[in-house]
Amino acid sequence: MLNEPTVIALNTQSNDVLAVGHEAWRMIGRTPSNIVAVRPLRKGAITDFEITQRMIRLVLQRVGVSRFNRPRVVICVPSAITPVEQRAVTDAARGAGAVEAHLLEQPMAAAIGAGLPINEPVGNMVVDIGGGTSETALISLGGRVALEAVRTGSFDIDAAILTYVRRSYGIAIGERTAEAIKIALGSAHPSFQNLAAEVRGRELASGLPKTVLLTGEEVREAVREPVSAIIDSVLRCLGSAPPELARDLISGGICLVGGGGLLRGLDVALAEACEVPVYRVDAPLECVVLGAGHCIESFNVLRGLLSGSRT
Repeated sequence: MLNEPTVIALNTQSNDVLAVGHEAWRMIGRTPSNIVAVRPLRKGAITDFEITQRMIRLVLQRVGVSRFNRPRVVICVPSAITPVEQRAVTDAARGAGAVEAHLLEQPMAAAIGAGLPINEPVGNMVVDIGGGTSETALISLGGRVALEAVRTGSFDIDAAILTYVRRSYGIAIGERTAEAIKIALGSAHPSFQNLAAEVRGRELASGLPKTVLLTGEEVREAVREPVSAIIDSVLRCLGSAPPELARDLISGGICLVGGGGLLRGLDVALAEACEVPVYRVDAPLECVVLGAGHCIESFNVLRGLLSGSRT
């Protein structure tokens, strides 16, 4: 029903919300001093409680929720967040109008949404690369057997590109430009075609606009550190897996989901490092929310059965 980036634009003088989602994302780096476009969620955790609460309230309103129709809410969260951060998420959802707020770990939701047989006695490994966190989980018989999470994601890849352009060419670029470079030129494996594109920004020395030519090989070198951190976390999870379940991955492979998993060649680089097949699902961005939807449907069916047995 709704697919928007977690960005909100505020007027700092009146404290009014001006835009949420795609409209607010287009404002990043283009606003006057009295308007700020911020991400209230960083590294998988809430950085501004009040703004997060207002954003959740606006999201609920957009999908037809009112104060007379308070919903039960399921929120998918990274498994790496602390109990205090979990409490902040549930409090923000209840403050935004939810009558109940339940948390679901993202790797489990992603595995359900990807259609993996998580209730079978076989090893299912899912790698979920989000904006602020990357999580690798080995699942069997409906539970987590091994888990490895790092607070590194696609935002860190954008930041690495931004830093590289600043350090190598003395040009300042914004978040949106860094993301556009990642999409156009980014890759994690040298086998992909070496593309090139013009990048426009502000020269730090003179303050004037300047254009430089950036190649795909340079971008691959720029993102090497965050990509290596993600691959290392997958290897650590494999290293802690029981032998019988690790053997299942040779035939079943590793499922790659999340927006960060769309980086060119990341599946190839993971497969070479882990020596097991790695595949992307058809809808990597929607796997987590689809898994949450399946959980809600199952809960509603179970609740209906329970209410029927009482009558």
